[in-house]
Amino acid sequence: MNMLNTNRYFICFCLLISFFFITGFDTRVDYPRSKTVDVFDTYHGQVVSDPYRWLEDLDSEETQSWVKTQNQFTDQYLTTLPEIEAIKTILDKALDQATHSVPFREQSKYFYYYNSGDWQQSKLYYKENNQGREKLVLDPNQFSEDGTVALSGVSVSSDAKLLAYAISDGGSDWKTWKIRNLETGLDLEDKILWSKFSGAEWLKDNSGFYYSAYSEPQAGAELQDVNTNQKLYLHKIGEKQSSDLLIYARPDEPDWGWGPTVSEDGNYLILHVSQGTDERNRIFYQNLNDSNDSFVELIPELKAQFRFVGNKGSVFWFFTDLNAPMGRLIAIDISNPEEENWEEIIPERNHALRAVHITSGYFLCHYLKDISSEVVLYQTTGEKIEKLDFPKNGTISSISTKPESSQLFFSFSNYIRPSEIFEYDLSVKQLKSIWSQSVPGFNADEFTSKQAFYKSKDGTLIPMFISHLNGIELNNDNPLLLYGYGGFDIPILPNFSTKYFSWMKMGGIVAVANLRGGGEYGETWHRQGMLHNKQNVFDDFAAAAEYLHQQGYSQPSKTVIEGRSNGGLLVGASLLQRPELFGATLPGVGVMDMLRFNKFTIGWAW
Repeated sequence: MNMLNTNRYFICFCLLISFFFITGFDTRVDYPRSKTVDVFDTYHGQVVSDPYRWLEDLDSEETQSWVKTQNQFTDQYLTTLPEIEAIKTILDKALDQATHSVPFREQSKYFYYYNSGDWQQSKLYYKENNQGREKLVLDPNQFSEDGTVALSGVSVSSDAKLLAYAISDGGSDWKTWKIRNLETGLDLEDKILWSKFSGAEWLKDNSGFYYSAYSEPQAGAELQDVNTNQKLYLHKIGEKQSSDLLIYARPDEPDWGWGPTVSEDGNYLILHVSQGTDERNRIFYQNLNDSNDSFVELIPELKAQFRFVGNKGSVFWFFTDLNAPMGRLIAIDISNPEEENWEEIIPERNHALRAVHITSGYFLCHYLKDISSEVVLYQTTGEKIEKLDFPKNGTISSISTKPESSQLFFSFSNYIRPSEIFEYDLSVKQLKSIWSQSVPGFNADEFTSKQAFYKSKDGTLIPMFISHLNGIELNNDNPLLLYGYGGFDIPILPNFSTKYFSWMKMGGIVAVANLRGGGEYGETWHRQGMLHNKQNVFDDFAAAAEYLHQQGYSQPSKTVIEGRSNGGLLVGASLLQRPELFGATLPGVGVMDMLRFNKFTIGWAW
């Protein structure tokens, strides 16, 4: 199933539930039976049954038959529902719309993704000097006939003559890197296999790029083997992968991973050393002008987040949450790198600092204030200049700029305001809209979105956005879609969604709870929802449903909960712990078997 159809299929399933609630349709189903086996494991003295262990053999005929039977059952059930055509009509109108990404620049070329609404995947274009006729760079719809091969990464050389791009097959994390000549539009012969969790970081002389890869897995085990011992390589243009130079590897630390950044002046390779999904990281660097190619361990201990922002000579700037859960900016002079010599440039504020950019010789800081964006400009010495007059009460995202440029781009959106892309010129303080999302049938004046705060089980106040059509009666009789995530320091920010719009247009209510474990309020908020504190996330989610029911928005039988990946785990745990609160669940790609997830691919990192 191609990517666009998969998305539509999932949205259709959500909206079908809404129709069930509205029409009182009988939703009882007789699922196909699944075979069980007698398999048991013992954890800390507790015997645990695992009756579906046989499904771990992905390639067995028995597993393939089970998958086919489940899919056929679902397809047959959905296609026989009387509401299906009405739902398809709503979805087609909502989804067949143009989308446009925030532009990013290299030299005089301004790159962006665009989709007319008719394509399975967005195409990559560029314009010279951001004007005139667009030129097509990549059309992922041509990668495969069925649309299952996707574009999964791009990186433009600093002279804007070459493009490294990665493709992935069938949703796999494995990437194959290729190189396209932007002047001729043709691919070079270069091809890089077995790369995963990696970008492509170009040398400033454009002769090659850094990437991360793993050893080639055994045939047939590509989607199951545990991924450890990542290696950092340098690929030189025109060379075979077998000739790529191994830059760094640590077989003594198999769970370490590499995030390379070449400094803007081209003098340093900064290595962000990750360990699993821990937000904390180490920082190593290499002087690219030094014949001694060894790495210096600038921050050798795993004690906080450090993200390289830029440098001026030997002075490196880092975002960090060390002794500052909300985040701050520091400077480290690598010629005098002891921690007592570090300088604080921008101190921690009461709001979460999410990103720092360098633009036109200033620091541009993106903060979250109760989950709404604020952008503040600072001198490089740390003096605050001003809070920029950007759109309020929503999410600013994909800020794109260059250190030497006064020009920046970003998008803005919230739950009842479709995406709009802006260009801002710092030199004249001019803000202008350059593209806005058009959604057929949408009128912002018909909808309401507000932020509420409710108490979780331990008394902690949790924020939640509630959106719906105007005039909704609080009679406990409305279909409710409650979404949550709560993990990995990822903030769930207000953004327009055609799925949510379609749900609300049909009379449903959308509630998005900002659970602990996310990044909405800095590192303390994140740690309150991880590891031994994970139960807080489940309690926060249950409390959100209870609040919405108490306030008259809905009732348990008309409440559906949704989450994906870590959010799928949340939905699964919530169903088991508090089944009386929900009428239906939508755990998308949920991580359900945490006792054995560590035995496959990157599951150990969780």
